[in-house]
Amino acid sequence: MKIEKIVLTHVRIPLRDPFRISSGSVSEKDSIIVAMHSEGFIGYGEASPMSGSFYSDDTPDSVWAQLVSVIGPAILAARPDTLEDVDDLLNDFGGSGFARAGAETAAWDLDSRISGRPLHSMLGGMRPDVASGLAVGIYQSVEILLRRIGEYLCEGYKRIKIKIEKGWDAEPLTAIRKHFGDIPLMVDANCAYDRKDIEYLRRLDEFGLMMIEQPLKKDDLEGHAQLQSLLNTPVCLDESAEDISQVRNAITLGSCRIVNIKIQRVGGFGNAKAIHDLCYGSGLGVWAGTMPELGIGGIHALLLSTLPGFTYPTDVESSERWFLDDIVVPRLKVCNGTFKVSDYSSYDIDTTVLQKYKVKETALTLN
Repeated sequence: MKIEKIVLTHVRIPLRDPFRISSGSVSEKDSIIVAMHSEGFIGYGEASPMSGSFYSDDTPDSVWAQLVSVIGPAILAARPDTLEDVDDLLNDFGGSGFARAGAETAAWDLDSRISGRPLHSMLGGMRPDVASGLAVGIYQSVEILLRRIGEYLCEGYKRIKIKIEKGWDAEPLTAIRKHFGDIPLMVDANCAYDRKDIEYLRRLDEFGLMMIEQPLKKDDLEGHAQLQSLLNTPVCLDESAEDISQVRNAITLGSCRIVNIKIQRVGGFGNAKAIHDLCYGSGLGVWAGTMPELGIGGIHALLLSTLPGFTYPTDVESSERWFLDDIVVPRLKVCNGTFKVSDYSSYDIDTTVLQKYKVKETALTLN
């Protein structure tokens, strides 16, 4: 691997519907596309923070600044020979997981294209198909929520995930169970509750949920352990699972039974795989979450999900479910609730779409 140039393109693509979680709402998707060039090959990564920083402290502008001023120049200056060199360099830097993920996944994709080896095989994945789950946000009314779920379920999604917050939990769950029966169902609170709500959260056992994702604040592993000890429903950590050290602490404390692994949050494939291996060896379930990302990040999460520990449906959904357009060819498309991995083992970038939604672009070159 001889990295000669890194091209960064910030794109902004409208969502089909505004997406609301407990901490905010977005109507557009900002992503920074990382194109890593080496002797005629191009590997692609995506750094995909939500705008407004309501999911994390990272924003599109802060991630752009890290990639342009720090990470991109450092990779070029280091002249890494191997993928392992890139991973080591980025982990030594620390900083934004989103920025590191954009560069690191581009390096993995580049190595895959140079070697001709499918990316999921490089990761150690074996599953030929990956189940997809429907994720929906918070709506103005239960009626709208039920209508939206019904519209999307025609693609055969293997489970429903809804966002919850204080005042929007038991009522929509009761309505979903009444309307859709015993369909696999889970909830995601995005840190909306705290320890004083533990007794209230025990009520969610009534709904037969697959899991309750990130009910408490991200740093409260002890609170999650207390809650998990009182619940039959598995607790899933998301925001808390920001690195392998935190996941190891969570396992020691008994804070969860499931971990949502997000490539963007943990800084790339290498760290995501390490967390998978730790959880798999410890008997915890894992699954691959999204923000959601555009097509590059979605395909990467899909390929990560071929590892053996990913036993729950991913949040990766059809491109047209979220976005008015997408930058990958082929577009992501759920068929009977699943993705066929071989359809996405290689992909191209639609440069026309990339330029259409471009906010800004810069090229960093080897001196």
